[in-house]
Amino acid sequence: MTDRIVLEALEVDTVVGVHPWERRVRQTLRLDLELPVDARRAAATDALEDALDYAAVAERVRRLCAEGEWQLVETVAERVAGDLLATFRLPWVSLTVTKAGAVPRCGGIRLALTRRADDGPQAMESPPSTAST
Repeated sequence: MTDRIVLEALEVDTVVGVHPWERRVRQTLRLDLELPVDARRAAATDALEDALDYAAVAERVRRLCAEGEWQLVETVAERVAGDLLATFRLPWVSLTVTKAGAVPRCGGIRLALTRRADDGPQAMESPPSTAST
């Protein structure tokens, strides 16, 4: 499937950060979501039930972020990706999370990732050892 719906610059409010001041305030993150669709089927029937309801996707992501509190944008991204894969039964999802103000004199930090439904839970791998034996 090569057709995609892209939700661009979806703004969500959440608690995210490791610094004490970040734990006391809600911050706005911007998410770009890329989701696979079969546009041919939806176009042929012109029926919402044959399309991905992107308003429902946006509401789901906003609710998840509003209810969560995380230290890392990596955690936000993983939770959003996993939730979208399961809830909307998608084969894959790509997303970018942007957090403004994370680094002084920087427009923001951005994490981009792609997850597949068949990836399953992934354990963090240790980096290869550079020590000589």
